[in-house]
Amino acid sequence: MTVAERISSSPASHAKPPPPRQPLRDRLSRWDVKASPYLYIAPFFVVFGIVGLFPLLYTAYVSLFHWKAGDDNPNFIGLDNYKELFADSQFWNALENTVSIFLLSSIPQLIIAMMLAALLGSRLRGATGWRVGVLLPYAASLVSLGIIFANLFGTKYGLVNGVLQTIGLDPVDWQANRFGSHVAIAIMVNWRWTGYNALIVLAAMQAIPKELHEAALIDGAGTWRRFFHVTLPLLKPTLVFVTITSTIGGLQIFTEPKLFDVSGANNGGSTHQFQTVTLYLYQSAFENFNLGYASAIAWVLFVVIVLIALVNFFLTGRLAAVKKK
Repeated sequence: MTVAERISSSPASHAKPPPPRQPLRDRLSRWDVKASPYLYIAPFFVVFGIVGLFPLLYTAYVSLFHWKAGDDNPNFIGLDNYKELFADSQFWNALENTVSIFLLSSIPQLIIAMMLAALLGSRLRGATGWRVGVLLPYAASLVSLGIIFANLFGTKYGLVNGVLQTIGLDPVDWQANRFGSHVAIAIMVNWRWTGYNALIVLAAMQAIPKELHEAALIDGAGTWRRFFHVTLPLLKPTLVFVTITSTIGGLQIFTEPKLFDVSGANNGGSTHQFQTVTLYLYQSAFENFNLGYASAIAWVLFVVIVLIALVNFFLTGRLAAVKKK
């Protein structure tokens, strides 16, 4: 066998040549496809880390100290702020007021929002104008709304008490009466948020296929039966979303009760009859200058909101699973 034949029969002679090196443009294009999505979303996480995550973690750190404003050497006390908070009757009163105002506002708000959505989804003349109109209270200045409603529910010269006296009822001291103040603040919340939620429900209604309504109409279903057996079941995920967002907003309610207090204080009334959790937090931090205790209040409120968000996720997942079946 000659040398040439040996070389040609050796395994090395049959090895594949190395692949040609890819051009720089192709490598950059491949890197762009892999990395560009992360670069697009990176600004959000950077901003969230600076203005969201860091203050959240720092608040948790401050809540472990007895920290007064201007104190250069705060004392580490561990969970004592939380122990004091859970034994604080004023905190539980504020939490009870918050839940009461939420219940008085969210339930009527959801019902009225569904009614408005159904009305706006019908064949109205100037439907666009009506839809913009129901959103105007949300776009209006909250300070001006607070001043208007504080005067509407005034004890002596308020329009609401004037109407009550006209029909033979006794006037109500909306500032001093606990339930009355909750009703007045709830009406203020409903006035601002009902139109906004109605448009969300309207968008969900318009996403329902028309074929379902047409099939129900052919089967002889009337307007109410189509609403309860076709529209309402398909609105469940949206209603869960609206309910949970209303709950989260209700737990953080601050401006409405603060503006409703004509005395200008942050006590939520003379006997804290409509003081909410956020008002108590504000009072602890910026009037009593107890930053550690206020941070503990903020973190308890944050945990409550997270738990409600988890319930929202669980309910939405269950509703989606039922819909798939």
